[in-house]
Amino acid sequence: MLGIPCFPDLASLPETVEHVVLTVGDARVEAALDDTIAHGARAATLISGLVLENDRPPLLRERISAKVDASKLLVCGANGMGFYNFADGVWVCGFDTRENHLRGGNVTLISHSGSGMSGIIDCEERIDFNLAVSTGQELSVSMDQYMDFALDQPETRVIGLFMETARNPEGIVRAFRKANEKSIPVVVLKVGRTELSARLAVSHSGAIAGRDDAYQALFDRYGVQRVHDMDELATALIMFAQPHPVADGGLVSIHDSGGERQLLIDLADDMAIPLAIMEPQSESRLKALLDPGLPPVNPLDAWGAGGPGANEIMRECLATLMSDPNAAMGAVVHDRAPLGALYEEYFDYMRAGHGASGKPVFLVSNRQGSGTDPAAVRVTREGFPVLDGLRPFLAGVRCLTAWRDFKARGAEYHEQVTGEQGSHPGRLNRPAVEIENQWRARLASGRALEEFEAGQLLRDFQFPINPARLADTETEACKAGADLGYPVVLKTSESGILHKTDCDGVKLNIENEQQLKAAYEDLSSRIGPRVMISPMLNVTGVEMVLGLVRDQQFGPLVMLGFGGINVETIRDVACALPPFSRETALRLVNSLKLRPLLDGLRNRPAVDIEAFCVAAERFSVMASSLEDVLDEVDVNPVIVHPGGCIAVDALVVGHAAETSA
Repeated sequence: MLGIPCFPDLASLPETVEHVVLTVGDARVEAALDDTIAHGARAATLISGLVLENDRPPLLRERISAKVDASKLLVCGANGMGFYNFADGVWVCGFDTRENHLRGGNVTLISHSGSGMSGIIDCEERIDFNLAVSTGQELSVSMDQYMDFALDQPETRVIGLFMETARNPEGIVRAFRKANEKSIPVVVLKVGRTELSARLAVSHSGAIAGRDDAYQALFDRYGVQRVHDMDELATALIMFAQPHPVADGGLVSIHDSGGERQLLIDLADDMAIPLAIMEPQSESRLKALLDPGLPPVNPLDAWGAGGPGANEIMRECLATLMSDPNAAMGAVVHDRAPLGALYEEYFDYMRAGHGASGKPVFLVSNRQGSGTDPAAVRVTREGFPVLDGLRPFLAGVRCLTAWRDFKARGAEYHEQVTGEQGSHPGRLNRPAVEIENQWRARLASGRALEEFEAGQLLRDFQFPINPARLADTETEACKAGADLGYPVVLKTSESGILHKTDCDGVKLNIENEQQLKAAYEDLSSRIGPRVMISPMLNVTGVEMVLGLVRDQQFGPLVMLGFGGINVETIRDVACALPPFSRETALRLVNSLKLRPLLDGLRNRPAVDIEAFCVAAERFSVMASSLEDVLDEVDVNPVIVHPGGCIAVDALVVGHAAETSA
């Protein structure tokens, strides 16, 4: 065909083919796969969706999957759009793409969605890829394995993921760790956050979308930068691909419009993007450069009257902004010229700013318009990215600064909590091994702990919870009251009663032994003799919550945030994978919307945030130590007050040990 020798089938080939690309329809793909396996190929790419009309169990996909597993064949797909290994010049995709892909790119894109891959690589000439993969149904090779390969390629600078689920959760964790070790940022667009899209993910590629809180905690643990749409993903990849490191500080930007400068300020505030505050010497330098009436502040409107020398003023102003020690990176925020063209003077501004500081700088248009200019690609490849739209750009700024801060924090979880590598030696003494094993045996039944047991579990992990004593007689109850100090609370502790108030099983504000005897007589006669005695708390503070749930893919997940009776309504919480440090807890608390309540409002004193963060750290150590036998824990409320924090009670449910059929 067209002068190229062809063969009727694989069996007729003079040598064994390593990789077979199957582009046949679903009705023929099973026979073609049989031929591929018989031929002895090591790998195959399946484009087909593996769906047959009027198919019978086992369905085509199940039959194909079984054959792939038995043969150990490496398969890209099925129901994908193949891959492009640009670094080695191997294109395995049967669809149109742009012709000007360059070898030597530094961006990897791995996508569960075929269009999620092609929708960027086909049209975004500002990104040069070394590898792009549409993983599809991942019959034998999953996203984490492609990541592992890409991380070993010397040219890889950043990895982008279009993720529906993690089919191999342990593998994706290993891949994220490897990315951290190699200091390669990962940017992810994770879909399936809502109930509707999670259901659609099942029919789209066979994925079961995971609990989004767990994914967010996973991304936070490993510094994976999350974006929300394709524009943000492409923009972040462009920004990470440029070669200049982000410095400490915030964003500086120069404008030729006061109104559009205000727009950036508003959007940056909405998106919590830090803007650099200029040092006095920088302000003095700017004031000497600017036309009268233009304030020397960041963001800077520096255009003025636009007379002779205006472009030189713009260059010098950006160089001054970016040289300030509080500037992390710079941006020239100017609109495109007619027909989407770019003025060469804008590039001169960027070169001057970078030349004076060594920091990254970006040219950002508020809108690109309907035209284009080849200079956008040329200058981006020079190391000065040309970007479209303030929101995607600011999302990219957030990713770059968050990745910078993540690297600066270093490994902030296991070592900080346990001190095993000397970072905080002796900061937390875990219970003795035999005590942990006792709790493991008790929780493995899968039943809920009694309230006293739940409190004792937390106390064994040094968690601040209200003291309690058990009593089976009036004498024991009176001794507990005397030891704990009045006033006390008396609760029934008979087995199986989860909602004590429903049976009038709680007696509050018991002031003395006489009242305690009367209360005990009532509970013992109506419900049973076993009771629990605790001090009556009289503290005022902010009600917080700490909880644990078990995610199907990633195991225990710790939730912390604002609690009380409205915890489900306000849902101002953050989640993290255990164990984590008190520094991590503080960072999560600071991200909450109601965070100002902790500083004291309307003449109320500030509460002890550090005490809550220490408690959260200890809770996370418990969650990690007993992760195989804990199914659910709810500590609500945790009362955080000026002198510390304390929990009233807790609900703990064990995770039954799995038994083989």
